[in-house]
Amino acid sequence: MIVTWMLQTYLKDICRIVNGLLKTALGPPTGSTTALSPAQDITFRHESVKCLVSITKSMGAWMDQQTRIGDLYLPKISECNGTPEHHLPLNGEEGNASDHELHPDVNSEFSDAAALEQRRAYKIELQKGISLFNRKPSKGIEFLTSNKKIGRSPEEVAFFLKNTAGLDETKIGDYLGEREEFCLKVMHAYVDSFNFNGMDFGEAIRFFLRGFRLPGEAQKIDRIMEKFAERYCKCSPSSFSSADTAYVLAYSVIMLNTDAHNNMVKDKMTKADFIRNNRGIDDGKDLPEEYLGSLYEQIVKNEIKMNADSSAPQSKQANSFNRLLGLDGILNLVNWKQNEEKAVGANGLLIRHIQEQFKSNSGKSESAYHVVTDVAILRFMVEVCWGPMLAAFSVTLDQSDDKLATTQCLQGFRHAVHITAMMGMQTQRDAFVTSVAKFTYLHCAADMKQKNVDAVKAIISIAIEDGDYLHEAWEHILTCLSRVEHLQLLGEGAHSDATFFTSSNFETEEKAPKTLGFSSFKKGTLQNPAMVAVVRGSSYDSTSVGVSASALVTPEQIQNFISNLNLLDQIGNFELNHVFAHSQRLNGEAIVAFVKALCKVSLSELQSPTDPRVFGLTKIVEIAHYNMNRIRLVWSRIWNVLSDFFVSVGLSDNLSVAIFAMDSLRQLAMKFLEREELANYNFQNEFLRPFVIVMQKSNSAEIRELIVRCISQMVLSRVSNVKSGWKSVFMVFTAAAADEQKNIVLLAFETMEKIVREFFPYITETETTTFTDCVRCLLTFTNSRFNSDVSLNAIAFLRFCAVRLADGGLVCNKTGSVDGTVVVVANCVSDVQGLTDKDDHASFWNPLLSGLSKLTSDPRSAIRKSSLEVLFNILKDHGHLFSRTFWNSIFYSVIFPVYNSASGKRDVSLQESSCSDSSASIHPEGSTWDSETSSVAAECLIDLFVTFFDIVRSQLPGVVSVLTGFIRSPVQGPASTGVAGLMRLTSDLGSRFSEEEWKEIFLCLKDAAISAVPGFMKVLRTMDNIGVPNISRTYADMEWSSDHELTNDEFGDDNLQTATYVVSRMKNHIAMQLLILQVATDLYKMHHQSLSAASIEVLIALYSSVALHARQLNSESFLNHLTFLQNVLVDDYFTHAEIDIETELVAVCENVLGIYLKCAESVTHPGTVPVPHRKLPLSSAKKEEIAARTSLVVSALQGLEGLKKDSFRRYIPRFFHLLVDLVRSEHSSGEVQFALSNIFRSSVGPFIME
Repeated sequence: MIVTWMLQTYLKDICRIVNGLLKTALGPPTGSTTALSPAQDITFRHESVKCLVSITKSMGAWMDQQTRIGDLYLPKISECNGTPEHHLPLNGEEGNASDHELHPDVNSEFSDAAALEQRRAYKIELQKGISLFNRKPSKGIEFLTSNKKIGRSPEEVAFFLKNTAGLDETKIGDYLGEREEFCLKVMHAYVDSFNFNGMDFGEAIRFFLRGFRLPGEAQKIDRIMEKFAERYCKCSPSSFSSADTAYVLAYSVIMLNTDAHNNMVKDKMTKADFIRNNRGIDDGKDLPEEYLGSLYEQIVKNEIKMNADSSAPQSKQANSFNRLLGLDGILNLVNWKQNEEKAVGANGLLIRHIQEQFKSNSGKSESAYHVVTDVAILRFMVEVCWGPMLAAFSVTLDQSDDKLATTQCLQGFRHAVHITAMMGMQTQRDAFVTSVAKFTYLHCAADMKQKNVDAVKAIISIAIEDGDYLHEAWEHILTCLSRVEHLQLLGEGAHSDATFFTSSNFETEEKAPKTLGFSSFKKGTLQNPAMVAVVRGSSYDSTSVGVSASALVTPEQIQNFISNLNLLDQIGNFELNHVFAHSQRLNGEAIVAFVKALCKVSLSELQSPTDPRVFGLTKIVEIAHYNMNRIRLVWSRIWNVLSDFFVSVGLSDNLSVAIFAMDSLRQLAMKFLEREELANYNFQNEFLRPFVIVMQKSNSAEIRELIVRCISQMVLSRVSNVKSGWKSVFMVFTAAAADEQKNIVLLAFETMEKIVREFFPYITETETTTFTDCVRCLLTFTNSRFNSDVSLNAIAFLRFCAVRLADGGLVCNKTGSVDGTVVVVANCVSDVQGLTDKDDHASFWNPLLSGLSKLTSDPRSAIRKSSLEVLFNILKDHGHLFSRTFWNSIFYSVIFPVYNSASGKRDVSLQESSCSDSSASIHPEGSTWDSETSSVAAECLIDLFVTFFDIVRSQLPGVVSVLTGFIRSPVQGPASTGVAGLMRLTSDLGSRFSEEEWKEIFLCLKDAAISAVPGFMKVLRTMDNIGVPNISRTYADMEWSSDHELTNDEFGDDNLQTATYVVSRMKNHIAMQLLILQVATDLYKMHHQSLSAASIEVLIALYSSVALHARQLNSESFLNHLTFLQNVLVDDYFTHAEIDIETELVAVCENVLGIYLKCAESVTHPGTVPVPHRKLPLSSAKKEEIAARTSLVVSALQGLEGLKKDSFRRYIPRFFHLLVDLVRSEHSSGEVQFALSNIFRSSVGPFIME
């Protein structure tokens, strides 16, 4: 281990050395004189700078040696809040304690950086507490005690107040005079710490008041003087008879001191006055006049003062704190402190003073040397001396043109940057780098000199040598390189990048070649605003200069500018490019910082309103190319930065800038896609993500078209290496499919078509989930509004995707248990059930099938039909691969929503087995489906259900609900489709239906009939608001006759429209109810042998509910009801114990006869005696109504006549009075009388005869 011996001067001595060298380097202040000649003064100053450079260089050399030899890392020292093991002196000024107090063992090895940092942190915390005390004493004491800098006992606080330098004496007095309990205890402890033995009163009070200033409040003074008097009498018990005497005399002495030494007091107190004022204070006795006179003389001749003015500790404390932070050197540049006696010959006196100190200390050996091995100790030295060094180098470099001096300063800057960068001292490092960057004068080229060019070279050297540690400082360096390149282009007469970005670029080149080169300078004036800004210069931080077009530059400025551009020839392209080429040697952290800085500089260039440039953007492409072979972990961090950059620039308002950025990104992507990517990685996708973001957010059609072309080119040329990038590719094409520009949609679909046709195996080569992204992309194309062919082709490609999925186009990525081979879907025939139950399998089918399901509601007829056919063909062709569970999910999420969306009820859930909740009108008015589409949809559903009945039979209620929904349609076509579908379903599967399934079918028919009633009745109630002249408002009289014809004059237009609508709805409703009854009747006739008693009961309830609802509207429902009941009785498949058919039949006949008699106005209630009266003939309307109901009455009488003898005997009391009323009634034909004759002859007569 190499041992370096360093002089133990500690931080205060280092600070003094550096500050002294700084003052020497800056020379005497303005207005002062020196005994040195100008040449000597310059030499003296240059030697001081050289000395500072040597110090900096030695620090860096030692740091490099220790780092290499010990292989030490540089920890970042954090402040330690703990208390040191031994109590440090309570002193606010750095270094007041002796060396031996701080280091009792001077021979011990001082290499413990943590211990040094602990001491330093302790002093900084102490200084904070002192500063806080000087603002608010109680807060300061609380801070110091809570941070364990002083103890919490009154004695320890009093010791702190008495012995700590830097405290404000006024604040001490205020604190001691407070009345709080703890403050009183501290004040008592403070006073008790004094020993007044052997002191006379005047000497004691003077000694007591040296450490603080008495407060201005009388009560505070009273408390302090009271305790002082008590302490003095305790130390000198024979001085006064009591403490009261000392208390009063203390007040008198304070008043005398103020009176004698205050210039504002005109009438001074005499000795006689002082003696007179103190008479009788010693328990009524007078103190000796000689004693009082002597005391008077002491106070008048020697004022009672504190150790120093109250402002001195503040200044001393501030200076000490600044020295700890290394800031006093810089502050001294602003405010040069010089004593009055040194106003003349400052440098000479300073030299003589230093020589005298060396002579006086010769022969003495008070210093000790220590071995230093810990590099972290260097950090503390730099913290206290970096400020003066920065000031010395900066001022000298700014004021001097001497080649040697400027070279020394630049070397000092390089060494300082090296040290601060490696030590991780960000603030100091950035300060040095910024200073060098400003001294390049690249922002004000007309004022450049050779030393500024040397500064540029120093910047490049710093970038090469210390690039691993520059971090945020890279921004200043790269800004300088950008400006150098800009000036070099101007010197070569090349066009600026702004002309490249203009739309009339080619015209400009033809009309004015090299208008911005030297030829324009030689004309003597310059009118281009951007060029004026360059020549005239700007501040270092300015990115652009806003100059008016009328502002011109002088010929002298132009000449200076041209000559300075020639100076920049010393810096060639090799030096500039070397910085960027060297980036591939930076470590992982450094390259990320480098890229961040370069992106920031490039953004600044591109966003310039007057002179946008692409230097940074081109270098970003180079940097990415240089570092593309880094490890994945580092490259991903680099790309995270570059990705955000390209997105930001790609969304720029400047179209040319955005196009240039996207083309640059394309170049990088093409290069990156040459690399192979292993499975389960995501680098390619991350690399292409900026294209996706810009495509989705850009408002420029040109940019979006460019992105589509870029992606197309990359995919077609690097298809085998896209891998995980397919996700981003499909996201770009998905955004393009929804674009508002037709050419973008067609361009994207052209590439998409080629991908699906020719490169489908590559899509899922690495990740099977990209299949879903492909499907979503194709679904988006199906919604294209520009070209139906695109939509139809996209639907065809979806079917192709389904075929590939079913045939094993996707790899399952599951290994076999025996040989570990990859299992493909198509090859898993032996275990289809187990495979298809997997969630990942469903995740491939669901998006495809759901997308086609939604397309069935497309407003375009061709798209609807094509999507329907493709959807059901896929299900029919590949349904054997699906499990029962998956089939159920398909019905709920794919098939049933097809019919719900067609009816405008997308949100209706069909997941419940009860058809009452799922039956809904499929085609209300305004449906998007025509009759042809409805027919295709129903046929597809029936075909699918019949084909896979065994596995999907649990969905029968939902299927029947769909068909009954067709039947309920007010349009004839869909209703016929529903009837045909239901008949075909029962025809194909009737023999396989269970009794419970038949019951479900009839329940659905019943619910379909009943569910339409509330809506229909609501429509009928609208007639209540319509005034119908001379017509009763009851629904029983709504069958208007020719005697009550209405005209348009009697109805308003609105009322007429409403009535017409109601009549239309009434007709549709009646037709729907009759159609349902007809279907039920046909099903009964075809399959009555398969029906159970429960199914018959449901059918009876169906007929009954329809008949009761339609009793006032039509008679056919009752006729169907009667016919059905008679057929059931005739078939006699069910015993009367199971179903009481006869009771139901008798009840229906009673209702029919009652309605007929009411119409004939011949109703007699049972048990009443008819009263003879004259009957009026029936009106023509009544006769027509009776004639319409004749066949129904005849059927009812025949039904009663057909009852068995025992049954007739049991039920005749219920309807005999109705038969009597029929005999008495008027009829429109003889059919009723004939039927009455038959029933009386065959059934009633024999019963009476018995």
